[in-house]
Amino acid sequence: MANKTGLFISFEGGEGAGKSTQIRLLADALRKQGRDVLVTREPGGSPGAEAVRHVLLSGAAEAFGTRMEAILFAAARNDHVEEIIRPALRQSKIVLCDRFMDSSRVYQGVTGNLEADFIEALQRIAVDGVVPDCTIILDLPATIGLERARRRSAATEISAEPDRFEKEEMQTHEKRREAFLDIAAGDPGRCHVVDALRAQDEISAEILAIASGRLQPAKGRAKFRPEIVR
Repeated sequence: MANKTGLFISFEGGEGAGKSTQIRLLADALRKQGRDVLVTREPGGSPGAEAVRHVLLSGAAEAFGTRMEAILFAAARNDHVEEIIRPALRQSKIVLCDRFMDSSRVYQGVTGNLEADFIEALQRIAVDGVVPDCTIILDLPATIGLERARRRSAATEISAEPDRFEKEEMQTHEKRREAFLDIAAGDPGRCHVVDALRAQDEISAEILAIASGRLQPAKGRAKFRPEIVR
């Protein structure tokens, strides 16, 4: 990668936490500074991964079990990394990604009851050294997040149906919230927990400050690690 590297920021959190909105606001702010920004998402981001996204979120893979879903997520992530994220970082872009490896740790690992070693092995293969420099975890109670997600769906679709993950029990969603907080506590150098109950502009100002702090000292140098550090 030499000196041709950018900055990789992932956004995590439960359903309805406001990830898409905050990514858009951060991208707008950084572009106004003249920075080259790529916005992407998971599952998806690349043509191959988008096809897998439909299978996963529609629930078509649910009958095959959580282990198969985890494998599909990893396959989609690897395609996304190699086709979109790694090339963008080589071009010194700032990559903002809606969900990444921590979502697999939480959704398929913690609440999917898959072994941590299995999930981590999948992640090492999927990301192949491309790990976020910074992860923003938008935190709010699951009850509020789900209500926001349902209102959003109702506003954008004629007959809104919850996706594969939105339809699960409240206890499962709250367990995911706690799992994201545990990840942040275990990796404070990478993760920043942001209170998503506040006004939108307060949240976006904090996130911009976090991103700016990452950009200033290293001029946007992304880390390409040989393996995931938990």
